[in-house]
Amino acid sequence: MSSPAYSPLKSAWPTVPEARRALQRKRAIVNGVFAVFCAMAFALVVVPLADIIWTVFERGFNALSWSLFTQVTNGISGGLLNAIEGTLVLSGGAILFAAPIGVAAGIYLAEYGQGPWGKTARFLADVLVGVPSIVLGYFSYVTLVIGLGWQFSALAGAITLAVLIVPYVTRFTELAMRQNPASLREAAYALGCKEHQVVFRVLLPAARSAVVTGILLSLAISVGETAPLIYTAGWSNYVWNGQLTHEPIGYLTYVIWSFINQPFASAHALAYAAAFMVIAMVLAINVAARILMRVRENG
Repeated sequence: MSSPAYSPLKSAWPTVPEARRALQRKRAIVNGVFAVFCAMAFALVVVPLADIIWTVFERGFNALSWSLFTQVTNGISGGLLNAIEGTLVLSGGAILFAAPIGVAAGIYLAEYGQGPWGKTARFLADVLVGVPSIVLGYFSYVTLVIGLGWQFSALAGAITLAVLIVPYVTRFTELAMRQNPASLREAAYALGCKEHQVVFRVLLPAARSAVVTGILLSLAISVGETAPLIYTAGWSNYVWNGQLTHEPIGYLTYVIWSFINQPFASAHALAYAAAFMVIAMVLAINVAARILMRVRENG
């Protein structure tokens, strides 16, 4: 029996399995290279962040003492009672101003924001998110502290923080309202509900967890702000006396910004302790927001 004839075409081109294996090897090499680059990029972000958090937690935790929570700041020593209370007052006041306005604006954009007014409001909210916080602080300094004569005060600081976080609350609320299924609205209309009843008794309660999550994340943003408060809240070594205007107030981020530049160990200890408390507050708020999001997803 004679052997098959020689075929140049068959010897010049690889078979289908061989070509497939070559392609798989090429893809594996490319995927490996990109995986290395992704790991390097991830490390460039995570390693410095982890180092900062570890340094703050280590030095801040070592600086914690009972006197920090019971004594006011005395120059570059003492406690942080005035700063802790001031941070809670300023951030809480900001949420009291921003939450109703932001939620109302988010509902409007979700339900009636398809026209030119809605597009304009959405554009302005996006622009306001990008405005540097120090610019808002300087604007409030000119209008509230100097223009209205409030001087450094809790009200000026809270309003400035509210302006800063209103667009975040607005967009979170809009996204939460848009996630409601159309069938929910149709069922409410089928039961004879009016427009305002559909919005406030059906759609808003259904999106309540997501809206509260947005408010909490906005609160976390306000806790870590410094620049706008330098121009509006000033600084005080005393506990807030309840006066809204004509009285400066302390806050934790001022301690971080100012005391770390002092050449004294007591000042550095207060700065690291304040940084530890700010990170702990932000972490607690974010954990609460995550829990609410998980509850909404599972509910």
